[in-house]
This record gives sequence, C-alpha cells and structure tokens, in this order.
Amino acid sequence: MPSDIPGIHHVTAIAGDPGRNLRFYTETLGLRLVKRSVNQDDVSVYHLFYGDDEGSPGTSMTFFPYQNARPGQVGTGQASATQFLIPAESVEYWTDRFEEEGVEADEPRERFGDTVIPFSDPDGLPLELVARDDAPAGNPPDGPVPEAHAIRGFFGATLSLDTAGAMPDLLGTMGFEEAESDHDRTRYEADGELGYVVDILEDPQGRRGRPGAGTVHHVAFRVAEDEQAEWREVLQDRGLRPTEIIDRKWFKSVYARTDGGVLFEFATKEPGYTVDEDRDELGERLVLPEWLEDRRDEIAAGLPELPTGPTE
Repeated sequence: MPSDIPGIHHVTAIAGDPGRNLRFYTETLGLRLVKRSVNQDDVSVYHLFYGDDEGSPGTSMTFFPYQNARPGQVGTGQASATQFLIPAESVEYWTDRFEEEGVEADEPRERFGDTVIPFSDPDGLPLELVARDDAPAGNPPDGPVPEAHAIRGFFGATLSLDTAGAMPDLLGTMGFEEAESDHDRTRYEADGELGYVVDILEDPQGRRGRPGAGTVHHVAFRVAEDEQAEWREVLQDRGLRPTEIIDRKWFKSVYARTDGGVLFEFATKEPGYTVDEDRDELGERLVLPEWLEDRRDEIAAGLPELPTGPTE
C-alpha cells in the first residue's frame, strides 16, 4: 500500500464572471492569485488558482470561470461545502468583515467543538471558515487581510451523498479515520496539518447536484509522485476507473469518479507553481504549459480581460 494521504491538495470549482471571482477571492478573502492559466481541457476558459503566498498544496482553491455559466445546483453527489481554516481568535474579525463587504454569511455556529462561519461566494458556492486554536501560522500573502486573521489554507470538505455507501471504506484506504459523528454528518480525519478533514453528509431525500456556477468540480488530494501510479492501481482494485497519469505542468494528476458521484483527483506536490514563474511574479500574467504555448495568441484572444499584476 502507498503512504497515507495527509489531506487535500486543492479544490476546483465552477464560477461565472472571472473578474468578479478574482476580486472576491483576492480582495475579500485575501488569498493570492498564484496562477492565471486556462482549463487545459477547454482553453477558451481561464483556470485561476488562489492560495497562500506561493500556492502551497493544501491552500489552493482553483476555478474554471465561464462568463455566461448557468447556475448549478448544490446537492448530493458533490462536494457541497469547502472549509477554510482560520485562527480561533479571528471569528469576530471575519464576521465584521463579511458584514462590511456585503458577503452573504450566516451567524457563527458550533460543530464538533469548532466555531464555523458559513458563507457563499458571489456565485453561491457554499464556503465555511472553521476557527481552530491549532491553526498553523502558514504563509499568508500580503494583502487586505491582516496576517493575524488570514486564511491558513483548507480545513476540509463536506461531501453530500444520498448514502455513505463505499465512501467511508475509500477514505479509510486513503488514510482518513472516522473521528466524530452527529446525526447525518460523520467526520473523517487524516494526519496532516491542512485539508485533513472530510465530512460525509448523508441526505437520502436530497436533491441531486447539478454542475454549474457555484458548484465544486472536484476535490484533489495530496500524493507523493513516486506513489501516484500505486494509488492508481489501488483505485482500479476498488473497481473505480481512474484516468492515466496526466501532466498538468504544476502537478501530475489522476482522476476517478467515486461511487457516490464525487470526482476525486490524486495530485502531486511537485513541481509547484514556481516552476515557470518567479515567486514574486506569481499570477501576474497568462501562463501556459509548453504544449499550448504555440497557441498563445489564439488562446489569449479568446479570453476576457483581467487585471494584470497585483489586484490590491
């Protein structure tokens, strides 16, 4: 068996207007745009990557923003909420900030002993801030959110399923152990510092999710490059149909649709977002993998304008 997975690598979601998406995640949430590229499977659409100062695995929220995207429907068969980690003393800061910024947010609530602030991005994507005493210092970017209150990275993700089915067994194989349960929510935890939580939310009567703006496309987990092929074999042995290993330039990926319908990715840490840009210049220009570089003029002409350079 390959080594246990320490947690989430990145989460990719679908958005609408790319400029609005960029403003919200950099100016409101204070994340850094660490890569502006294109969806390698549809080069007419940006792929925008946000994260800490260098886009470390475990901090990177990414988007395919379609300008005229139809709203999706959050429901079963999806990752229904993405959870970010903040320091325990930052709850008041964020509730005040959301009120000032006009962000649609609920009152803080308690879940498994943690304070949680549910909110939505401009496309209605469900998000949560989870406040913890053990939030790591991390590597927050310079920006509108003070370092003391900055998002540290992922806490975890909630998977909405009509029934848990084979998912607990798959998570166990990946190294996530059952930690707590409360009614229809069961928590599984890995041995990592970021993105180490997966909650299964069972909803037998729930609506089936429909892809579109405001929904998660896939959840990616961190694997070692020298164990990625072995993870692919594990998925095959479980009766899933993983893709071949795909080179995404900044990491290599294997994708598999789970029994519950959620798309999982198994992504490597290396080589990272600084493989083709200096750290100080991350996100300032359109970056393409070399196999798309000869189409740069065509691709750039088909993309809407976005601010160049830092957004602050």
